[in-house]
Amino acid sequence: MVGVGAAGIVLAPHLQHGLESFLGAAAEKDPTGITGLLPNGGGFRFYNVAASVPNKDASNYQLKIDGLVDRPGTYTLDALRKLPQTRIVRDVQCVTGWRVPKTPFEGVRVSDLLEAAGVRPEGKALRFTCFDGTYSESLTLSQARRDDVLVALKMQDKPISHAHGGPVRLYVAPMYFYKSAKWLSGISVTSEVKPGYWEGYGYDVDGWVGRSNGRDDTPTV
Repeated sequence: MVGVGAAGIVLAPHLQHGLESFLGAAAEKDPTGITGLLPNGGGFRFYNVAASVPNKDASNYQLKIDGLVDRPGTYTLDALRKLPQTRIVRDVQCVTGWRVPKTPFEGVRVSDLLEAAGVRPEGKALRFTCFDGTYSESLTLSQARRDDVLVALKMQDKPISHAHGGPVRLYVAPMYFYKSAKWLSGISVTSEVKPGYWEGYGYDVDGWVGRSNGRDDTPTV
């Protein structure tokens, strides 16, 4: 697996565009995660830490908002689509080194959802959970209220595919991509930061591009 990953980094710039659809389909069906080590067209690579991930769509997707809020609630995909949408174009930067420049994301600002829910005074952080049953992430309340933090419904001006974490994922523009949790299903307001999945393996809780994880990547604004 390590060898495949290393080869993928070397070969990625030379892959043909047609490989993108093949790897996207393979990543959706592969329970081993091995396809997550392969390079993908457009510079993206697929990662999956769960054995399998169910497919969700408008008929069965829900995003639950709870925790230290006055008005907990649940949003369907259609309900999220009807809310004001924000479009952001930034570089996507992975902590492992690959970058996809000027990638558009579009969705609902997390700050708008928090405003609707009514965060209680003791609420200081957010915990994000995912319908893969494994992944989680966190942000402080001030980080989550930034205008460039979205509950994203579109990526590259198309609905987010299952392989890329759709139909809804978190997008934290100024941080490394591991903070942008795929297959988002829950946002809980908590009294303190609860480190996410990769933080348990040594990644920084604050994943600012260029200022964390021992890297010197230059962020693109």
